[in-house]
Amino acid sequence: MGTDLHAPLGQNRPAAKRRARRFSAITVFGFLAVLCVLGLSIYGMGGDEALKRVATTTSPKQHSVPSPSTNAEETAAPSPSMPRSNPNSGANIERTLTEDGSVVTKYTPRPRDGGGPVLLDAQRIGQDPRVAAQPNEMLLEETPHGRLPIVGPDGLRPMDQYARPWSGARGTRITIVVGGLGLSQTGTQRAIQQLPAGVTFAFAASGNSLQRWMQEARRSGHEILIQVPFEPFDYPANDPGPGTLLTKTSAKQNLERLHEAMGKITNYTGIMNYLGGRYLADADALEPILRDVSKRGLLFLDDGTSGQSKTAVIAKAIDLPHAFGDLTLDGQLQADAILKKLDELERIAARNGRAVGIASAFDESIDAIRKWSEEASRRGIEIVGVSTLASESVAP
Repeated sequence: MGTDLHAPLGQNRPAAKRRARRFSAITVFGFLAVLCVLGLSIYGMGGDEALKRVATTTSPKQHSVPSPSTNAEETAAPSPSMPRSNPNSGANIERTLTEDGSVVTKYTPRPRDGGGPVLLDAQRIGQDPRVAAQPNEMLLEETPHGRLPIVGPDGLRPMDQYARPWSGARGTRITIVVGGLGLSQTGTQRAIQQLPAGVTFAFAASGNSLQRWMQEARRSGHEILIQVPFEPFDYPANDPGPGTLLTKTSAKQNLERLHEAMGKITNYTGIMNYLGGRYLADADALEPILRDVSKRGLLFLDDGTSGQSKTAVIAKAIDLPHAFGDLTLDGQLQADAILKKLDELERIAARNGRAVGIASAFDESIDAIRKWSEEASRRGIEIVGVSTLASESVAP
């Protein structure tokens, strides 16, 4: 009892109790908040199953963990957004409770039902945009002319590796090849940005920035060719450009010119001629070229402008995958005229089940092909890469 008779009795004691009660309430509230956050975090990481596992490892008296003589298997739920390319994957999960109360977890392979991460084979996926711009190193050889395509040690051909996939339906199929890419920067960029992925691109060997344009085209899903200049009938008045293959030149020199063109880019399925009426009509000059194309696992596309071409005869004799253009689409460089040619190409395809149209990367051609393609898809017409039709030309 205090000695100050003028001080109110118990003045300080209630205040002390109030402070103690406030401190106690804050502490309890904070402790509960921490527990709530911890519980929500555990639930967010694993849901009810995570909580059960925590309870299992922290409560020795609970026996949800198998004994040393018992194996428990647990299968994680498959991810619906990540398909597996190989169903023989996943794991067995075996947990064992040791004498000191700790849990030992053992993982072993086990067949799964197809859910899980996709496993990519970058060397065989081909047209998948994630790897389409990258070459298969097993299908290339180093030469003085650059890296040239070859058949892989397992028999895989560049034509197969870089082919654009198609539906497999035996309906009306049309191949449209747009050539001359790489000669005009604006025209090349416009073609890549605006034309549907089913259109095949042919890059001129004398073009610029070919490797960059090739990569952009492949990432956009296009199948590509390399366009090589051949001697026309009116040469040299009509000169296709540097590196032209000539009938009066030796086979060795023409092969070197071919290889120089082939070494400009990678990831193509075949060779396409640029002009070449005289050269394609000369079997002696043409055969060594086509044999080299065949040996390297490529196809050959004849644009169909020369009625005297010997390509078909030689290609069949050496089992070279080949195709021919049925129609030149932009002989008249007017949008309406090109659309009429595309309609004619569709009639050819309806009659034969297939057709190949050839165009160049002019603005009018790009606009017309884009418009017609949008309408054709609604009529059940499939635009396919040239390798789809070329591969059928080879007898089994």
